[in-house]
Amino acid sequence: MRRTGTVVTAIALAAFAAACGSSSSGGNATVNQPQSTSTPSPTAAAKNANGCTPPPALQQSPQSFGAEPKLTIAPTTYVATIVTNCGTITVALDGKHAPHTVNSFAFLAGKGYFDDTPCHRLTSSGIYVLQCGDPTGTGSGGPGYEFKDEYLGDKDLGKPDPTGAVNYFAGIVAMANAGPGTNGSQFFLVYRDSPLPPSYTPFGRVTKGLDVVKRIAAAGSNPPGDGAPTQPVVIESFTVTKG
Repeated sequence: MRRTGTVVTAIALAAFAAACGSSSSGGNATVNQPQSTSTPSPTAAAKNANGCTPPPALQQSPQSFGAEPKLTIAPTTYVATIVTNCGTITVALDGKHAPHTVNSFAFLAGKGYFDDTPCHRLTSSGIYVLQCGDPTGTGSGGPGYEFKDEYLGDKDLGKPDPTGAVNYFAGIVAMANAGPGTNGSQFFLVYRDSPLPPSYTPFGRVTKGLDVVKRIAAAGSNPPGDGAPTQPVVIESFTVTKG
């Protein structure tokens, strides 16, 4: 059953679709252990004007799980390393205030769920985010389970204005959803302060690589303002380690 959600801007009430998916079999969350070797950086000669290399082939058979994984992470900071064809993005994940979210990402990353998946949506009008985490690239895919919202009262997001929106500051990483309690695997990276209702779990902050997202955004989208990134972006690997 396709499920599509909406993020609303404070100014234009523009639709910002997000999604969660179908179900299959479940498992327990595990955190990836640091690897002995790292992914080699693309050579400068192989990069285009946007700082990107040709994207790899996408996943052909997205995984699906029957239930949210058992909560096994510690209430502390974790680090997500997101290697894309346009550069590496490092995110500090808040396992204290968003344990179910971080636990789910640790589980999915450990299964290779995000590897070779596209960032399918870029918005640059009213709100400024790059959305990823859907292996199908359609905006309606998910891991087969949903889980609750967390930490929506984060004062660090910004003071609400009369419309009820707050500023999701540049660098925040938050969950996309199809309504309350429908978090799956889709997430968005905020590359410029964006007025949004406090309905999207903020579970991390970019500590390195925000310039990567800004370069992608500068290339635009199709259609302009809200659509697929003009510069194709594929997550080559996604790992989570304890900070």
